[in-house]
Amino acid sequence: MRAVVQRVTRAKVTVGQRVIGEIGRGMLVLLGVSVNDNDADADYLVEKVINLRIFDDAFGKMNESLIEVSGEMLVVSQFTLYGDTRRGRRPSFIKAAGGDKANGLYEYFVVKARTQISKVATGEFGAMMDVELVNDGPVTIILDSEKSI
Repeated sequence: MRAVVQRVTRAKVTVGQRVIGEIGRGMLVLLGVSVNDNDADADYLVEKVINLRIFDDAFGKMNESLIEVSGEMLVVSQFTLYGDTRRGRRPSFIKAAGGDKANGLYEYFVVKARTQISKVATGEFGAMMDVELVNDGPVTIILDSEKSI
């Protein structure tokens, strides 16, 4: 499971003309699921994301987590995080999980995050979405559950 985590002052996702999810200060999490992922990968990534110390403390050092700053989270499914471009110019998505599995683990991630974060907004799985954000810093971190082994 892969996540691109961006510290934001605000973010929102729109489908058509309808705002699906919107947050203030917190994290935008672009989440990709691979064919090999399972609940343990999601558990690991949720804990890593919500405890990631990327928010400034009173001294301006990145030393506080999403929980500590009472931040919000917007989670957007993004299978293209598993795009493989090593051969040719057209990405291969063979390592990305299929719809049912990916949606199941995406939903599982969101449910787990909601047990610890007061506001967790989402995109719409499988939809063509417009994602808007104001990256704070900018701070962007890439996480991968496969690297936890």
